[in-house]
Amino acid sequence: MKHEGEGFTEAMIVRGSLERLAPVLMTALTAGIGLAPLVFAGHQPGREILYPVATVILGGLLTSTFCEFLIHPGLFWRFSGRSAERLVKAQTSEVL
Repeated sequence: MKHEGEGFTEAMIVRGSLERLAPVLMTALTAGIGLAPLVFAGHQPGREILYPVATVILGGLLTSTFCEFLIHPGLFWRFSGRSAERLVKAQTSEVL
């Protein structure tokens, strides 16, 4: 907000979420592709221990990705507006 001179608006939150979209999705996709064989073929002999671990990790990846784009921006919009504006104003006055 400070460097780009943008106020605390819904458009700023959407833009921030879109800027984070590619890195978060690529990280989750890469880890998901690596874990997919363990999840889909987890009932084969020798993978009894890895199957539950891979399932939990894959579920966590899906949940955290969902939260990153739907829950966190809404919480930020609802609870951080005044604090974000106050922080930008304080930093701007320190520079002057």
